[in-house]
Amino acid sequence: MFLSRCQKWFAPLCGQLHQGVGRRYRTGRPNAKGFAMPLVHISLRAGKPDSYRQAIFDGIYRAMRETLDVPEGDQFMTITEHDAANFRYGNAFGIDRSHDLVYIQITVFNTRTGAQKSALFRRIAELLSDNPGVRPADIFINVLDSAKENWSIGHGAQFA
Repeated sequence: MFLSRCQKWFAPLCGQLHQGVGRRYRTGRPNAKGFAMPLVHISLRAGKPDSYRQAIFDGIYRAMRETLDVPEGDQFMTITEHDAANFRYGNAFGIDRSHDLVYIQITVFNTRTGAQKSALFRRIAELLSDNPGVRPADIFINVLDSAKENWSIGHGAQFA
């Protein structure tokens, strides 16, 4: 159980998680959909305005909340911008991609089902198509499953 494994110096953070997130951490056990806390890395060509990048953050976060039951406030996300010389893509699988391609890599606990991931892919494509206007063909998503023992959320303590 997560809360019982916290060391004395880690207990205050566990109390914050316990109180701040809600039912997910009350017992230290996952809800029906599993623990949350995805880690998201987004890569795109440099030059987009702040509002464009923020819309990508917001759309991905909303999609994760709706499809993976991610709690409010779990926003561990980065965007890395690349100049043209450091950003490659192709038209593999018959998809006509453009220089507006957005790579999205989401690392989650290995408790997600195929159906949840499929719903996530569709919802991200819908939301980013609406705002900031990314073509669905330019949304490339990869979900990585990771066991809980591979995570440390702070203070060097292992999550499992």
